[in-house]
Amino acid sequence: MSTTNRNMESGQHAAKAAKPAGPRRVPAPRALPEALPFWEAASEGRLLVKHCADCGETHYYPRDICPHCLSANTGWIESKGMGAIYSHSTMGKDEARYTLAYVTLDEGVTMLTNLVDCDPASLAIGQRVQVVFKPSDGGYPVAMFTPA
Repeated sequence: MSTTNRNMESGQHAAKAAKPAGPRRVPAPRALPEALPFWEAASEGRLLVKHCADCGETHYYPRDICPHCLSANTGWIESKGMGAIYSHSTMGKDEARYTLAYVTLDEGVTMLTNLVDCDPASLAIGQRVQVVFKPSDGGYPVAMFTPA
C-alpha cells in the first residue's frame, strides 16, 4: 500500500472518530425469570427491591437469595423511589454525555444508576433524588434518578 493510500485511509478513520455519537441509547435489560416482577413493576412506574424475612435486610439488585444471610425467604417491597446521591461521575460530551451514580435509597440499599434530566455540574453528594423510568430499546423501562 502506498504512503498516499495509507494517509488517506488514516484521514478517513479520523473523520469517522470525530463524528458525534448522538444521543445515548439505553439497551433493553435482560429480564431473568426471578426478576420479572421487578421489570413488570417498572412498566407501571414502580420501583421494587427485595427484602429478607429472615434477617430483615433489604437488598438490590433483584435476586432470590439474600446476600446478607443466604436465605431464600425473600419477597418484593415497593420503594418510595427517593434517595440521596452517594457518588457520581459524568462521561462523554454533548448529546452522548451521561452521568453514572450510586444512589442510596431511603430503604437503605444502594443502586448503580444514571442521573438524568439535570445539569451534571449542579449535582452534589448527598443531594436528594427521585426515580424516573426511561424507555429502553424495545424492552422494559429502566429506573434512573433525577434531582427531587
